[in-house]
Amino acid sequence: MIRHTVAFKLKHPPGSESESAFLAAAQALSTLPTVRKFECLRQVGKKNAFTFGLSMEFASQNDYDAYNVHSEHVHFVETRWKPEVVDFIELDYVQHAVA
Repeated sequence: MIRHTVAFKLKHPPGSESESAFLAAAQALSTLPTVRKFECLRQVGKKNAFTFGLSMEFASQNDYDAYNVHSEHVHFVETRWKPEVVDFIELDYVQHAVA
């Protein structure tokens, strides 16, 4: 299982229609075939400047790879993410067994 996460900050004013529209477009990614456990999250901590997060899981590397090249994901990245996100960090996790 792969957990794909991204924390980000939008260029839009908080609470604006543009912010809401972006988050709705991001939520649509939850319907892509290999996406599981999708969450759109609001940052409440004070340790960084990010305001939102997305988290989702994939059953396998193949499922994650399929998501990355899916036409709807690519379209979202090109038409929404790149023009509207001012900063982000992406983290992808697999479970680590502790010995």
